Amino acid sequence: MRILIAEDDELILKTIEYKLQKEGYEVIVTRNGKDAIDTINNTEVDLIITDIMMPFASGTEILSAIKVLGKKIPVIMLSSLGQEEVVLDAFDLGASDFMVKPFSPNELILRIKRLAH
Repeated sequence: MRILIAEDDELILKTIEYKLQKEGYEVIVTRNGKDAIDTINNTEVDLIITDIMMPFASGTEILSAIKVLGKKIPVIMLSSLGQEEVVLDAFDLGASDFMVKPFSPNELILRIKRLAH
């Protein structure tokens, strides 16, 4: 399974990348929304983990790009903003799941496994 991580916080990015690789997933890392959208356009990915607030393009713009491409890719949104409006907007745009930072890497793995089946 190939997972794209779009996260501009280096510590969170490296933590997720390490945990996913340890679990046996193939990981593609991007540090901003534009690179994530470019990757989605050019590479087959099975699941996306994205922060909402990122440079160049937000997580919601990534969701919109997936929709425009007509791809059915599960997306787990991450945000330090737990406001109900942000969460509802993410789900309205097609997010599969939402986690508020800080979160447990083990819980993230469980959610990935749930979406993978």
